[in-house]
Order: sequence, then structure tokens, then C-alpha cells
Amino acid sequence: MGTLLGVSEAGYHAWRQRTPSVRAVADTALLKQIRTAHAGSGEIYGAPRVHATLAAQGARHGRKRIARLMREAGLVGVSRQRGGVVTTRRDREARPAPDLVDRTFSAEAPNQLWVGDITFVPTAAGFLYLAVVVDAWSRRVVGWSMASHLRTELVLDALERAIMQRRPRDVIHHSDQGSQYTSLAFGGRCREAGVRPSMGSVGDAYDNAMCESFFATLECELLDRRRFASQAQARMAVFTFIEGFHRGFLQSRAPALRARLSLTHPLRTGDARQPLIRKRSTAPPKRVNSNSS
Repeated sequence: MGTLLGVSEAGYHAWRQRTPSVRAVADTALLKQIRTAHAGSGEIYGAPRVHATLAAQGARHGRKRIARLMREAGLVGVSRQRGGVVTTRRDREARPAPDLVDRTFSAEAPNQLWVGDITFVPTAAGFLYLAVVVDAWSRRVVGWSMASHLRTELVLDALERAIMQRRPRDVIHHSDQGSQYTSLAFGGRCREAGVRPSMGSVGDAYDNAMCESFFATLECELLDRRRFASQAQARMAVFTFIEGFHRGFLQSRAPALRARLSLTHPLRTGDARQPLIRKRSTAPPKRVNSNSS
């Protein structure tokens, strides 16, 4: 065998007895940290987010090095899919609010800009629908609601929870032009609470990109990886995702995010009185959304 491979017997035995290099030892130690971060995410994270998690813990390693070790170890993250059902239906008789955001999803403080939207959660017992309200400053879900219908009460409940939790003054609530948001009931509650409604243009997903980003993460990290036998099971899983795992991940990344964004605020992802945030292909018909649901 040694002759076939062009290796001498002495060289083979020297290789067998050679101690691992400093780099190999370091890679072994780093791989243990990578496995811990990957397993802690429920095997969701790929190299970029594992790198961010380790950086938040004070570990300084190259992203390409982490990607190489994950590839060699067979560790992979989840990827996003496309498709879904329609959750936005316009009421052509209703008068939409003006666009006060113009795709500028940023704020200088909490409770200046909220964004809201609806997505669906498939279960063996039928569809559930999830409405969320997200604070653009911290990217936290500050209000959410689930129901088996798409009536206006769904978005009203999410808005009410956000108002009760934050008690805002003159906050902008940006959404699409779905009939739930253009309804008289939703507009009336906004006026009572001092919330300024804002709505994007028709047929443009970028006009509510922040909520779309959250729903894509929810779909990729939870909905595509689970099958729910009941609606109660789905409700509990979504609750855990929003209030538990996902918020914890974003809070753990706060130091890294602050350094990267050069924030001057105390801690964007951990402001007081604020819960963090960070769709889905199934048998239902493809999601054809003319209003970026």
C-alpha cells in the first residue's frame, strides 16, 4: 500500500505518531462551540448566524473558517421557501391611509413607527392566521394575535395588545391596504389611541418589507420544519417562537448589533417595556398577494 501511494514505511509511522498541529487543536475546540450554537438554535442556524452568535459571546473567528468547519462536519442551516395563501383582500370601496413611511423602516426611538401584517399557519385542523405589530426601532413584536378567521378583529386584537403594552404617543402604524386595515373599526381605534395609520402602495412587497422579513424567518425556522396536528399545538409553537426562542436570540446578539450599527442608544434590542424580532409553501394555492401581505 505504501508503495502504491508513494509513501515510505518510516514516513507512514511518523505521520501516525505526529501530534495534532496547533491549528487542528484550535479547530476541534471551535467546532465544539459551533455544534453547541447550532444545536441551541434547533439546528436552524447556518454559518452567518452561528458566526453572529459566537461573536456575541466574545469569540472572534472568521466567518469563512466557521463555514468550512460546518461544511466538513455536515452542519447546515435551514433555507427559505416561497409560496402560500392569500391573506390580503382589498376593499375597493374603502379609502386607504396615506403612505407616511415611503419604505423608510427606521426610527430614532421606540414607539415612533410600528408595522403590521398578516400571515397564515397551516394545521391538520385548518388554517390559523397570525397578525403582528412590530416596532421598527427594536424590531420586536410588540403585539400579536392568532385566529381561525381573517376578520378585522384579528388585527384589532394585535393592535390592542401593542397599545396596552407600549402606551404610545403619536406612533405611526404602517400596513398594506388589506380590508382589515382599511376598515372603519381599525381606523376608529387608531384615532382613539392616537395612532397614525399609514399604508403602502398596492402590489409592492417592499412597502412592508420589515413584516415580510419577520414572516420569512417564522416560516423558515418554524413553519417549514413542523407539522401541527391541532390549532392549539400551532398556537403554542408560535407563542414559544415569538416570546421565547427568537427574542432570546436577538437579545444575545445585542452587543454585536450595537457594535456593527454604531448605536448611540443604550441597547436597541433590550429597551425597557418592550418585548425582539427578528410565509411558507404547503398544499394551499400559491400566494398571490397584490398588497404585500
